[in-house]
Amino acid sequence: MQQIAGRRHRIAVLTFDGMSPFETAIVVEVFGLPRPELEVDWYELAVCAPDPGPLRAVGGLTFTAPYGLDVFAGADTLIVPGVADVHGDVPEPVLAALRAAHARGARLVSICSGAFALAAAGVLDDRVAATHWRYAPELARRFPRVRVDPDVLYVDGGDVLTSAGSAAGLDLCLHLIRVDHGAAVANAVARRLVIPPHRHGDQAQFIEAPVPDGDDDRVARSMSWALAHLDERITVPRLAREANMSTRSYLRHFARRGGTSPIRWLIGQRVRASLALLETSDRSVEQIATAVGFDSAVTYRHHFARAMHTSPSAYRRGFHREQ
Repeated sequence: MQQIAGRRHRIAVLTFDGMSPFETAIVVEVFGLPRPELEVDWYELAVCAPDPGPLRAVGGLTFTAPYGLDVFAGADTLIVPGVADVHGDVPEPVLAALRAAHARGARLVSICSGAFALAAAGVLDDRVAATHWRYAPELARRFPRVRVDPDVLYVDGGDVLTSAGSAAGLDLCLHLIRVDHGAAVANAVARRLVIPPHRHGDQAQFIEAPVPDGDDDRVARSMSWALAHLDERITVPRLAREANMSTRSYLRHFARRGGTSPIRWLIGQRVRASLALLETSDRSVEQIATAVGFDSAVTYRHHFARAMHTSPSAYRRGFHREQ
């Protein structure tokens, strides 16, 4: 297999025989396409496999990965998009590559059942981790030292990140871009992908009725109204009026559509709206809190810390960019 060249941030994604191509395609789409319009030093992507030769994927696809485990182990960010069998053993050479990369400080990422590989390597011991809700009980059973959270979209543990199934991998990939390059770049990539730019990792991964009906269309209109009026005082009865529903009906339909409560969703949107202001403006934290609709800077700091695991000031120091 080839050896990779270059010194940009190197992302390596692991492929294997019997894989589902969707999660791997997410990584390739997000990190593998050149994006000169963003004017940042973009990633270098390597698609890797434990062994050379053609790989069979679900659906009858066959492809060949150009790089091996030596390149995988040497990357800056290693992504495992799934395992072939959540009941089986991960090959020892793969586990050795993960352990070696983790020991030297590389960032490890899993999507969906890829958490089983990270758990088998021991890097999830005593950590909170996410996987597809369907596999969460099995992950907890096989690896009792892993604190499995079956409800969230993804968990950012700093050097080890895990996500729930399939499309939640998109949310985690965008989160990585936000961490590496800031909100503006992540939002630009999201627009290219035609997906929401940021969903908090603790948003519920299972939604009862994902296909909107007429009532959910009214909920969507109320959400659009709220986004245009974030700096105002917004209550659940006010949102219900925008949707032309009773408060009780609105709460029921909102939970079915978004997997969370209106207030929790609203807090998340306000935190998200504040990120660009922290990155690109010189407004004080107090001014930003008011601009996005929080009652006080204290309340803003509290919710920001819960969502982002840091303070607004620390986030600004890490991500502030000149306008």
